[in-house]
Amino acid sequence: MTLTLEDRITGSLVGAAVGDALGGPVEGWSPEQIAERHGGRVHGIVGPWYEDWRTARPIAPYHKGDGHVTDDTLMTHALVRVYAAVRDHLDAYAIAEHLVPDLMSVPRWIPELEAEALPLQRVFLAEKWIVTRLHYAHADPREAGTGNIVNCGAAMYMAPVGLVNAGNPRGAYAEALDIAGAHQSSYGREAAGVFAAAVAAACLPGATAASVVETALELAKDGTRAAIAAVRDAALRHRDFESALGPLREAVAPYDSVGPDYRAPSLGARRPSRLHSIEELPIALGMLLVADGGYETAVLGAVNYGRDCDSTAGMAGAIAGALGGAGAVPEGWAKRVAEASRLDLHAPAAALAAVAREVFTRDHARRRTHETAFTALATPR
Repeated sequence: MTLTLEDRITGSLVGAAVGDALGGPVEGWSPEQIAERHGGRVHGIVGPWYEDWRTARPIAPYHKGDGHVTDDTLMTHALVRVYAAVRDHLDAYAIAEHLVPDLMSVPRWIPELEAEALPLQRVFLAEKWIVTRLHYAHADPREAGTGNIVNCGAAMYMAPVGLVNAGNPRGAYAEALDIAGAHQSSYGREAAGVFAAAVAAACLPGATAASVVETALELAKDGTRAAIAAVRDAALRHRDFESALGPLREAVAPYDSVGPDYRAPSLGARRPSRLHSIEELPIALGMLLVADGGYETAVLGAVNYGRDCDSTAGMAGAIAGALGGAGAVPEGWAKRVAEASRLDLHAPAAALAAVAREVFTRDHARRRTHETAFTALATPR
């Protein structure tokens, strides 16, 4: 069966939200700690790590678990709203003109806070940086990301860029790099471009996990490319996520600046570098290969990997969902996440699909105008 654009966009955005929600309650822990806490591997939606989550450190005051999405999904849906407002390709200025006001002025239901609040009150410091630099410091949006900590903060919500550029990975890569300039620099910005490209590549008819990873390698630069290549080589030797957990961590470790203890980062953590990579994207691609593109295995592998697993599982879910369409995401998981988070997971997909069609029409007209102009310039007179 041929998947439609709407199928793939729905699969990707719903798949990302579900992966995010599954990974949230075990974020920051190791595979061994996760197995001890849950009596084995996690195979679905679980409750908070601590029952007294409102006061327990290092998690308080967020209700992670029970199907609640995290800031990854909040930011993804915010970017969809920016596309719905602009209805064309985005750049760094769109982040300043649309995303920042959305974060700091429109109260929304925040599942982890179990309250209505401004999204700015939930997002991490790396995202609060956007507001500081663009709203208060009036920085050039194209350069505002310079100086921020380098992490997966920009990459984690770039799936919509890949979906608007469905089937055009190089275009997705370039657009995401421009957008992410307002948020990140170095390998954090690079990861945003490569992740968007991977999602766009997953929308191509006949795409596979292997073809998505090859596209990522063709576009990725520096440490990001090296990390993806190392994880790919390790992943190809495994067909189940259980056996892949240790080898994938060993493969990415030389490129990960955080260090072995996720909750006690090294002194060199999150600093700009041409040699390093965020950990989340290579691991998401590795689990995609282990699963041969299958949604459940890819996402559960990312969840049980631990560390920043809400973001890793969200990325894996976005790509696997684009590959397999809406039907690839277990309906029970999606229903529970939507109900627990009080979110309509399908509405953002419908809105973005409409925008993607409009953008393609505009791109087609722009291409014809360019062809006419170039033909006139190139034709001998």
